[in-house]
Amino acid sequence: MANFASNQYDVVVCGAGPAGLMAACTLGRLTSGARRVLLLDKKEPWKEPIFCAEAVSKGRLEKLWPADPSFVRGTLSGIYFTSPKRYRAEFYSKDCGLILNRSLFHKSIADGCKAAGVECRFDTVIKGLEKTADGWNVSVAVAGGAVETLSAAAVIDATGPSCRLTRNIECLKGIESGDTDLEPAIFAVAEGIEHSKEHIELFFGSEFEAGYGWIFPRDGVEVNIGFVLGKDVEHKEPLRKKLLDFIARDYPQAKVKAVYGGMIACGQSTKPMAKCGLFKAGDAASCVNPISRSGIVESLLCGKIVAESVKEWLEESGEKRSAIEADVLDRWMAALGKKHLQVANAKIGFNKISDAQFDRAAKNLSKLPREKQTLLRIFLTVLWSCPSLIWKMRSFLH
Repeated sequence: MANFASNQYDVVVCGAGPAGLMAACTLGRLTSGARRVLLLDKKEPWKEPIFCAEAVSKGRLEKLWPADPSFVRGTLSGIYFTSPKRYRAEFYSKDCGLILNRSLFHKSIADGCKAAGVECRFDTVIKGLEKTADGWNVSVAVAGGAVETLSAAAVIDATGPSCRLTRNIECLKGIESGDTDLEPAIFAVAEGIEHSKEHIELFFGSEFEAGYGWIFPRDGVEVNIGFVLGKDVEHKEPLRKKLLDFIARDYPQAKVKAVYGGMIACGQSTKPMAKCGLFKAGDAASCVNPISRSGIVESLLCGKIVAESVKEWLEESGEKRSAIEADVLDRWMAALGKKHLQVANAKIGFNKISDAQFDRAAKNLSKLPREKQTLLRIFLTVLWSCPSLIWKMRSFLH
């Protein structure tokens, strides 16, 4: 074997994003190193920039992982809600959020994994899974080398929303979330865009059909600017062109440094999260806020819940294991999934809000001084313009 500590493991965690890192670290800590836990990814999770929005709720993050200055780019004190005519309303809450350096954040959790006795390999491509009588065979290739096989009693799939790892495996039918839960997103890292270092700016309206646009601060100079569209929206022009036209029109002095795009998870699945000793976590289980599409803290929480379930699963056998697998979804639903489903049920209504309603609500709110923009006043003002809009904003604030 390519310098693996063993070819047999209790648990192999596939994917070193927030969900996989948190699952591996939690499992290592819960078992005090008594179980062989292997965390795999094709690259070190801090060696390449991760250009996602990087914003999280400070309170929610600190319940799961201590915020450390080493991976915090800055603090957030609110959200600008910007309508199609560029009326801007401010939702202010001092020090409510953090902008992370995702690469260094991942390194912090990876260091926690190693300290907890987890074997970490960030040079390994996972080629496939095969169910066996005793667990799973995991086919891997290290640093472009030959394919090798590891065995595991249980596997945690934290490889993201595409579900490629679990496709076409007979015993897992019904567990995969599938590509129907994906939406197109595109974003750029840019300089020269006037912005507040302490605010997220969100853009709504038909220009970003069934989705929204954004500006997230990074380091006071760069921003992340982009948008996500609904999964059923017809693309009348390439997304890259649409993004660059948006930037050139609204921010003609901007300098675009890089553009990134891809499909992102967009909803809360109700399909089982575990079966046959395979557990899904984070985007792989579609544990994402359906409107804000936020997933960092959600993935951390999901990884923790899955790790706790896997620990119990390893200690049982037979039907008790099946019961634990069935219970994973219930645990997630109790923690956050039910709130996601409530938001998802209202999503159709959100997407029907007209540009005029967005403009009216933002214009009315923008007239209020910051200190008077209490949740009650915001609720009443938005309710007057469009009753369902308040839920849209609450999904970003909680």
